[in-house]
Amino acid sequence: MRLASSPILPARRRWLRAGLAGGALVAAGGVAAVLARGKVLNPCLSGLPAELSSHPLVAASWQGLDPAQVWDAHAHLAGSGDGGYGVALGPDMTRLRNPLRYLQTHVFLNAACANTEPGGVDDRYVERLHTLMADMAPGYKTVLFAFDRVHTPDGMPVPEYSTLYVPNEYARDVARAAPQRFEWVCSVHPYRADAEDALERAAEEGARAVKWLPPAMGIDPAVPACERFYRVLARLDLPLITHVGEERVVHGLGRAEWGNPLLLRRALDQGVRVVMAHCGTAGEDIDLDRGVQGPRVSSFELFLRMMGDERHRGLLHGDIAAVLLRNRPPEVLRTLLERDDLHPRLLYGTDYPLPGILPVISPAALARAGLLAEEAAPVLETIRRYNPLLFIFVLNRHLTSHGRRLPANVFETRRFFDRKSK
Repeated sequence: MRLASSPILPARRRWLRAGLAGGALVAAGGVAAVLARGKVLNPCLSGLPAELSSHPLVAASWQGLDPAQVWDAHAHLAGSGDGGYGVALGPDMTRLRNPLRYLQTHVFLNAACANTEPGGVDDRYVERLHTLMADMAPGYKTVLFAFDRVHTPDGMPVPEYSTLYVPNEYARDVARAAPQRFEWVCSVHPYRADAEDALERAAEEGARAVKWLPPAMGIDPAVPACERFYRVLARLDLPLITHVGEERVVHGLGRAEWGNPLLLRRALDQGVRVVMAHCGTAGEDIDLDRGVQGPRVSSFELFLRMMGDERHRGLLHGDIAAVLLRNRPPEVLRTLLERDDLHPRLLYGTDYPLPGILPVISPAALARAGLLAEEAAPVLETIRRYNPLLFIFVLNRHLTSHGRRLPANVFETRRFFDRKSK
């Protein structure tokens, strides 16, 4: 089988440069790694001090919310594969022959406090999640994503092109071991010969949704071959959480244009509940409504167009994971804060472990943009050193634009995951 060359997405993105530099220091070891801590690398502190856990900023974040209804709708399981659970990283992520991706691995594992010593990475990733969840209000849950391998159009898995593989069984077992803290989302590639059976099995075992990242996984959401998959999703009432817009982290055997929001009309037409991850807040796509040679416009503009289509009102949603990254323009965040008509269809998500990469989210920059009270920034920075999950939650709860905030229903996502077919 001859594979087409993979359009690997550029790794030298400006938002990630500082993080990659931190990874280089980790790889180099010694004094340089120590000096990087506190500026680039996650210091991985634990035991949130009482003055932070009881800080008025934190207390105010929980006001008006039922913590038992607050689920983080977008969080990633990962690891190095050393735990024997079936997790796997692609060869480029673990070998110095591709230094940028090798360093990227270190950055993201550091964000999850999983790479501090040799061995036990998979277990430390989960242990850190448990530590962070202990600081959240009782009832709060994190929804953990599985991640399927890249597959070719004829349904063959291609491990060598798969940046990350997290088996459904592993995500299921992590969630089952702590049902008071975690739920799980399966990941099933639609080109698999057993795709429909895998969906049925995952639904029976408690999966709350299905996760795709089309540009990295090699999925064209608009091909007719996906229709059988979509019909099963609609029958099971399993939501599809799928990346839209530019993908800047995970690489694979696919095309960047498969993240175009307009390509999801086929799923919506089949009655699938679709969550457009990140609301398309990064990158540009071709405006296919003006033809295949149409102009390139922001993916966020296409997301808003889809949200404005009355045919999709009961089906289409967006999650706000990663919308606070520094590579997103402030105007995008202002729109999400100020558009009351969008709020009933937005879901809170953290994109964990990204909040643990210190340079990518700046409370001070948000304060300078008028989206956050200036005095909140240093408190948030201190919280992040202990708990990136609490940090991103408190930050989202205190964002404001012209007096508008994200309402409680954006954070109380639990009801969205209830299935009518259960």
